[in-house]
Amino acid sequence: MTELSITITHEDTKIDFKGNPEDVLHSINEFLLKSIPSLELAQKITINYSLEDILSKFHNLIKLTSEGPRIWINSKKMSDRERICLQLLANYVGFLAGKTNSFTSISDICDLTDLNPKSVSSRLSELQKLCYVDKKNIDKKIMFKITTQGINWLENILIDRR
Repeated sequence: MTELSITITHEDTKIDFKGNPEDVLHSINEFLLKSIPSLELAQKITINYSLEDILSKFHNLIKLTSEGPRIWINSKKMSDRERICLQLLANYVGFLAGKTNSFTSISDICDLTDLNPKSVSSRLSELQKLCYVDKKNIDKKIMFKITTQGINWLENILIDRR
């Protein structure tokens, strides 16, 4: 593994961090939390899902295939809302990986979840009111994507079920 060297200057303090990337990251995080106490508070109220975060939590539920992002479990045991959000999450992962767009059409959601178009439309409306999905008009086509709040809801629902 390669060694990493980073220098941080804060007010009158200058500190060098050297070592393997994981140790350096941990040391920098500790330094920042001690030097700038408001960072700890900000860390407690901030939520952001990186590609790595999503994959570590949902890797057994979604996959990126040559046909595109897919739900990778028996989704018949899930509610329509959960199936829709999980498919939107798979599409979002595809977007973060540079393979798809961030927004998905209703017709694609219907095809990928095998749900009735009227059910999908109704569930998307409910999910949008809950702020779990975002709706956007792109090239005269209504498109949807999962929000951070939607990812958090899905994580909590699926973790409770395990």
